Amino acid sequence: MKKIVLTLAAFVLITGTIFTACNTPSEKVENAEINAQKANDDLNTAKEEYANEVAEYRQEIADKIEANEKSIAEFKVKTENQKKEAKADYQKKITELEEKNSAMKMKMNDYKETSKDEWKKFKTEFEHDMTELGIAFANLSVNSTK
Repeated sequence: MKKIVLTLAAFVLITGTIFTACNTPSEKVENAEINAQKANDDLNTAKEEYANEVAEYRQEIADKIEANEKSIAEFKVKTENQKKEAKADYQKKITELEEKNSAMKMKMNDYKETSKDEWKKFKTEFEHDMTELGIAFANLSVNSTK
């Protein structure tokens, strides 16, 4: 008798669990639609954040490049009072810096937004190049004050 009661109780428990765990097809569709909308919203948010990050970085770089252009103009003014040989050397270095600065500007303007991973790779390489350019500007300013 005990076995029959336990078996019957187990059967009722399993049957009850099965019926309460099952969703109707309309509930499944509704849940799928909700999940799809949430995923779509998350994707749109991520795209907006990515676009904002790229735009902010572009502005930051544009400001740095503009500052570099001002420094180049200042170097040109400073070199006018130099001796002929020193002036020619500084003019050559200034021309190189102008070319590098222009190349960095073009590289930034030519960048097309692709994936987040490509952006990170581009940004790392670009930061490295901008650091080297900054060092070149610093070296020129140290040399021009001597």
